[in-house]
Amino acid sequence: MLSANVKKIISDFTRWVVVPAIGVLVFMLLWSAAAQNIDTSLGKFPGPAAVWEQFGTLYDEHVTERQKAADFYERQEQRNAERVAKDPGYEPKIRAYTGKETFLDQIVTSLITVMSGFLLAVAIAVPLGIAVGLSKTLNAAVNPIVQIFKPVSPLAWLPLVTMVVSALYVSPDPMVAKSFLNSMITVTLCCLWPMVINTSVGVASIDSDLVNVSKVLRLPALTHVRKIVLPASIPMIFTGMRLSLGVAWMVLIAAEMLAQNPGLGKFVWDEFQNGSSDSLARIMAAVLVIGFIGFLLDRGMLQIQRFVSWDKSSADR
Repeated sequence: MLSANVKKIISDFTRWVVVPAIGVLVFMLLWSAAAQNIDTSLGKFPGPAAVWEQFGTLYDEHVTERQKAADFYERQEQRNAERVAKDPGYEPKIRAYTGKETFLDQIVTSLITVMSGFLLAVAIAVPLGIAVGLSKTLNAAVNPIVQIFKPVSPLAWLPLVTMVVSALYVSPDPMVAKSFLNSMITVTLCCLWPMVINTSVGVASIDSDLVNVSKVLRLPALTHVRKIVLPASIPMIFTGMRLSLGVAWMVLIAAEMLAQNPGLGKFVWDEFQNGSSDSLARIMAAVLVIGFIGFLLDRGMLQIQRFVSWDKSSADR
């Protein structure tokens, strides 16, 4: 007879490894079968094998582009060294490599953009949500604004953001590109509302016994927030943050496609416009990467919630 521990190990292995593997295998088989029966203007719809091949091609392109950049800077250094040898007073000039962004570069660009916009939204929404949750008067003042702007598609903000940034961000030597600011601010706007709502609800629903204890101890306002409000409302705050980050990732890809800002969205659109025989497989590769990154972002937020929350059961999923 198997012991209880062995049975539990087998059960857990089946649940977390075998069953997901079977699900992925079934999906791959269905995908492969469906792809063989779909003809497009660019040829057959790509199956798993074609997409896997493109992952290798995209990586090879990245390595090739990096080698071109290294060669470019090496030639530049050689020319500068020769010029300085002839003219010791010459000040070498270093020009930046202007080659195209690779697929991996686009991934990094999108991740930096989404996290920048998300963190900016956290810095605004969480303090505002706490204040709204603690004050019924402020809640009454802010709630109509939140309810009006919450249903607005974040992409509707993109033209306005683009115009405002172009008008206000005028510099001959900008620290960051306007395209980055446009995407980042659009991400911030879509992140605000879920976080404000969930944070305020979490703060407003704190157990009255905890509030009474704070009153009895006469805790200062900031101490009350730090010791009572934040620990008790962490689950709701992180629920809003996870929702916001998931929406932000989807919105960013769409915004990059619409505005042609650097990132994975632009990569997908460029491949669609390219119309080569490999374009569909490259787009499908990008789709899989977008989905996988979205999954990792959500799991990352979940792990952070488990780390900072005193109630570990609140972060089971």
